[in-house]
Amino acid sequence: MVKFSKPFWVANFVELLERLAYYAVFIVITLYLSNVWGFSDIEAGVIAGLFSAMLYLLPVFAGAISDKIGFRSAIILAFALLTVGYAGLGILPTMLESAGLVSYEMTTTYTGLNESYLRWSIIAPLILVVIGGSFIKSVISGTVARETTPENRARGYSIFYMMVNIGAFTGKTVVDPLRRSMGDQGLVYLNYFSAAMTLLALIAVYFFYKSAKTEGKGKSFAELGRSLGKVMLNGRLMLLILIVSGFWVIQSQMYATMPKYVIRLIGEGASPGWYANVNPLIVFVCVNFVTSIMKKRSAITSMMIGMFIIPLSALVMSFGTQVGVANILGMHPVAFMMIVGIAMQALAECFISPRYLEYFSLQAPKGEEGLYLGFSHLHSFFSFLLAFGLSGFLLDKYCPDPRLFTNEAGVLDAVAYAAATQNAHYIWYVFVGIGAISAVALILYGQITRKLDMKREQSGTGI
Repeated sequence: MVKFSKPFWVANFVELLERLAYYAVFIVITLYLSNVWGFSDIEAGVIAGLFSAMLYLLPVFAGAISDKIGFRSAIILAFALLTVGYAGLGILPTMLESAGLVSYEMTTTYTGLNESYLRWSIIAPLILVVIGGSFIKSVISGTVARETTPENRARGYSIFYMMVNIGAFTGKTVVDPLRRSMGDQGLVYLNYFSAAMTLLALIAVYFFYKSAKTEGKGKSFAELGRSLGKVMLNGRLMLLILIVSGFWVIQSQMYATMPKYVIRLIGEGASPGWYANVNPLIVFVCVNFVTSIMKKRSAITSMMIGMFIIPLSALVMSFGTQVGVANILGMHPVAFMMIVGIAMQALAECFISPRYLEYFSLQAPKGEEGLYLGFSHLHSFFSFLLAFGLSGFLLDKYCPDPRLFTNEAGVLDAVAYAAATQNAHYIWYVFVGIGAISAVALILYGQITRKLDMKREQSGTGI
């Protein structure tokens, strides 16, 4: 039986708490920005996209810093920033409401800040969450690399990914009950819940995270700069990051497009948090099994399988408005097809994500695990920039906010709105195309890199 160290398990436990906190907020981030703060679909998409993208760009630098200051110090700093940031996301709108700048309707719905410049005060707590989260991205996955061996690393990352998805499932579970019982006010209170989770993680790290693996600690900034330059100029790794970004462009629509899409087409009775929970549930159940059956296959081969599943998932999501039936198994067809599509994305994730992290960890020299694993998250920087920005424009064009079609009395013009959303499924065709291009690109990448490796081996230079 494979045994792992205490720091490995502590790191995985706090990763679970961090993911729980993150997904509770992130699954409804665009609703929070629009319904509470008064941002349009396009504005909310751009803000959420920049927030998400920076969360995955900064790990490149945070990982290098973590190697220098030590993983324990980096994790403590990260959870302190996350706790303050999430608390700020809850406190700010409450403070503005107390000052009379934001009001409630029947104590459950924020009217938003509309055109007030005070809307941009949300940037401050978002920055804290981004900086804190960037350290977590590199340090936790870097800890898995340091606390495992090449022989048990695939198993270690499958456990890590299982913990990530337990946290994601639990975090998303609290969303819909709060939103239904408290309306938009519940979107604010979610941030207090997340702050409590990251505070608990901070306490756990402070008392229980102690590792003897401190390679790289105390490096000079010149040494960090050289290492950072070396990894950023690694063409093979950068190309793989860009290709895998296509997967995450589609996967991130679970947060960018899906919540607004299902609520606008189904109504307020839709449960985007529960639909999204299909993803971590499937990953939790299947990731170890998939890793086991693919353990004799290369990481690239495993990722190829997932990359061919992902465009099909977007195609299935488009069927919800096209099936021509009132319900499927007692569910609205939009909800049913969304759940099937999300389940397919989760299966693709099982083939892609653990092996992708394993691939990067095996490229990392001793003492540079934080840097390399931080660098591996660049795929989400590229994908979230595109995914959320594109989502805002697509929603605005094909599935606009119903409030734009209501009169002063709050009555919806159903005929006009039905006409405005008749081609809502076109949104998913865009992502089918992105996924198909990425899948083909990964096949070509695998063939080219395999030939290059064979030539190096034949010439006796090694990989």
